[in-house]
Amino acid sequence: MADTVIALLVAYLLLAYVALPLAWRHFEHHPAMTDAPKTTYTRDGIPGDPLNIAVVGSKAEVVGAMHAAGWFPADETTLRSSLHIAESTMLKRAYATAPVSNLYVWDRPQDLAFEQPVEENARQRHHVRFWQSDKLGMGGRPLWIGAATFDRSVGVSHLTGKVTHHIAADIDSERDHVIDTLTQAGQLVEMFQVTGVGTTLDGRNGGGDRYFTDGELTTGVLSPGNVVLREAPTVLANPAGVQAKNDAMSQLRPLLK
Repeated sequence: MADTVIALLVAYLLLAYVALPLAWRHFEHHPAMTDAPKTTYTRDGIPGDPLNIAVVGSKAEVVGAMHAAGWFPADETTLRSSLHIAESTMLKRAYATAPVSNLYVWDRPQDLAFEQPVEENARQRHHVRFWQSDKLGMGGRPLWIGAATFDRSVGVSHLTGKVTHHIAADIDSERDHVIDTLTQAGQLVEMFQVTGVGTTLDGRNGGGDRYFTDGELTTGVLSPGNVVLREAPTVLANPAGVQAKNDAMSQLRPLLK
């Protein structure tokens, strides 16, 4: 009986809120993002994690804002750092700056990567990769488009057989976590959303991990010079149809996990 009720609820929400708003694509707050990439790719050209976040600011401002928000820059992937992360995972030793694997946008690996460990080892962590684009910038400041996901465990890729981190399915929560930490640190002047990968209820990344998302890409404009702001950032509203979709996804999220 409970399974039937859940199935009916999911069907209703999909029909009433997701199916119609799915067609909405909006870039009114930053038209330059219309043709921006929507997902990362692996070295082999396999679609990776969706691009779900962006910040506007200089490189120094991005680094300063993430540091103020409690994030660590990830080490480059070398033999030494690879051995260190393996030691951290197996022996449960802290490694707050563990490297992240390379994903690609505009045919290049991430320009910056940051993480927040949640245990005393590198098995689980919040992390985000960023790629710089002057073309997509605002007010003479570059835009850094990114992919934020949560590493829930270490295992074998479902697609390649390589050892990798597996991500948690709810990538919207990780996107919101990054934005929340920047907001709490007083680093955001303004915040808005544009269409990213689009509503996805059963996506797969380059490692074969499942994900779901409302498909929005949240952009935060950083405080110039990393001046700490006392007031909350200005949040630009979404169109009614997009907001209805996002509200429906918030109701669906507990059922999709």
